[in-house]
Amino acid sequence: MKFKRSLLSLALAASVAMPISGVITEAGAATPPSMLIVADRIDDLISLDPQEMFEFSGMDMVNNIYDRLVQLNPSDLAKGYEPGLATSWEISEDGKTFTFKMREGIKFHSGNAVTAKDAEYSLRRAVAMKKTPSFILTQFGFTPENMSETIKAVDENTFQITTDKKYAPSFVLNCFTSAIASIVDSELVKSNEVDGDWGNGWLKTNSAGSGAFKLQNWKPSESYSLTAVPGYWRGEVAMKRVIVRHVAESASQRLMLEKGDVDVARHLSPEDIAAISTNEDLKVEDTLRGRLMYISFNQKDKALSHPKVAEALKYLVDYKGMAGSFLKGQYTIQQAFLPQTYMGELKDTPYSLNVAKAKELLEQAGYADGFDVEFIVRNVTERVEIAQSLQNTFGQAGIRASISQGTGKQILGRYRARDFQIYLGAWGPDYPDPHTNADTFANNPNNSDEAKLTGKLAWRNAYPAKDLTVLTDLAVQESDREKRATMYVEAQKVFQKEAPFAVMFQQIEQNSMGASVTGFNPGGAITDVFYWPVKK
Repeated sequence: MKFKRSLLSLALAASVAMPISGVITEAGAATPPSMLIVADRIDDLISLDPQEMFEFSGMDMVNNIYDRLVQLNPSDLAKGYEPGLATSWEISEDGKTFTFKMREGIKFHSGNAVTAKDAEYSLRRAVAMKKTPSFILTQFGFTPENMSETIKAVDENTFQITTDKKYAPSFVLNCFTSAIASIVDSELVKSNEVDGDWGNGWLKTNSAGSGAFKLQNWKPSESYSLTAVPGYWRGEVAMKRVIVRHVAESASQRLMLEKGDVDVARHLSPEDIAAISTNEDLKVEDTLRGRLMYISFNQKDKALSHPKVAEALKYLVDYKGMAGSFLKGQYTIQQAFLPQTYMGELKDTPYSLNVAKAKELLEQAGYADGFDVEFIVRNVTERVEIAQSLQNTFGQAGIRASISQGTGKQILGRYRARDFQIYLGAWGPDYPDPHTNADTFANNPNNSDEAKLTGKLAWRNAYPAKDLTVLTDLAVQESDREKRATMYVEAQKVFQKEAPFAVMFQQIEQNSMGASVTGFNPGGAITDVFYWPVKK
C-alpha cells in the first residue's frame, strides 16, 4: 500500500472533524490494505430504504448492500442485464407475464434464506409505499389494489409478475436492475414494521440486504461505513470495509488524497486534477457518465411560461465557455435528454450563447426590459459556478437573476414541491433503457398539483408535454429496435425546441485515486458505483 494514514493527517484534512471509530487504533498506524476510504458528497442522502431513496449517493450504497433479480456486471456493463438473484426467466406468449426462477442457497445478512417470498414482499412494498421512485415499477400497471395478483411468489423458488400490457422485454428487465427493485429481507423488515409502514421507518437508517456489504453505521451529511459479508455469492470481496466521507470542497478532497487519508476522491475540480497529474502515486480515471446538468423553468411562473422566454434562456447559456474553462475535462456539451451511449442518442447542439437573439425573443414576448428571477442550486462548487455564469449571461439580456443555495435535501425539497422559478441541477438515469429519461423529462400524464408525480421532471416544472407524452408512451411499447431508437430521436428534437429545459452538459466523471487502486467502477453511463470488485 502506497500511503500511510494517521490520526495526525486525518486531523489536518480540511472539513473532516474526526475519524470514524475503529478506522485507526493508534497514532501512526497504517490503515489496512483491506480498507477503502472514499471522499464524496453525500449530503443528499436522506433515507437508506432502497424502495424510497432516489438520490445519487443512495444509489451508490444500494449497489453494494442489496441484490436484485436482474443485475448488471461491473466488469462488462455494455453487456447489459444478466441473472442476479434470479437464475433465469420465461416470458409468456402475450408478453405480459415474466416468471423468474430464484437462485438457491443465497442468504441475507441476517442469515435468512432469500426466497421468492422476499421478492414478492420487496416489490409489493415498493408499490404500496408510493415513494418517489415507485413510478419505475407502477408504470407497468402495478397498484396496491392489484399487486396481490400481479406480483406474487408461485412457490419458494418461483416468482412471477404480470404487466398491464405488452412492453419491450428489455425495458421491463432493465427496470428490474434499478435500486427500487432491490430485494429486502422480508422477515427482518416485517419484524420492524410500525403501524403498517412496511418497515420504512426502520429501513431509513438500517439495511436488510444480501449484497457484498452490510451497513455498519451512517452519520447523515458526514459519513457511512460498510462491512464486507464473507462468502458473497458473486465473488470474495477484497475490501473488508468501505468508509465514505462527506467532503464538499475539492481542495479538501485533494488534500486528503495527497496525504493518503482517502484512497479515492470523487469530486476534484479541473484545477485540482491538474495539480495532482504529476504525482506518480496517484491516478485519474475518466468515465462518461449518464448524468446530465440542466436548468429548467417552472411553467407556473408567468414570464417563464412564455415559449419565447424559454427559447431566449437557451440562448443565454455560455455552453462552450463553461465547458472550456471551469468544467474542462469534466463535462461535455449535450443538449438532448438522453445521454450519449444510450439507444436513440441525439448529439445535435442547436443552441449557443447569442445575447442578441435572446433579446429579440424577449422583446417579442413582451419582456424587453427583462425580469427578476431566482435560481435554486445545491451548494457544491461546479453548480454554483454554473449559476454564476448564467447570472452573468442572463444579465446581458436584462434578466436579473439571484442565486439561492442550499443543501441537496433543501433544494430537492423545493424542486419536488414545484416551489421555485429556475432550478439548476443534475439528473442521472435510473436504468439502462432510453425510457428512463424520456419518461422523466418528456412525459406528464397529469399536470395537476394533486398528482404529485415527483419522479417526473416534466411534472416538477409544470410542463404538460402533451404530444411528447403520447410519443414516449408509444416508443416504450415498440419492439423493433431501430424504429424505437428513431422515435426517441424525434422526441428529443421536439423537446429541444419547445420544452422549458436547457440541457447543457453530460458528465465526464474523473475519479482520482491511489495508483494501487484497481477495479473501481463508477458505473458508466447506466448505473452507479461498485465497491465490491475493488482491490489495492
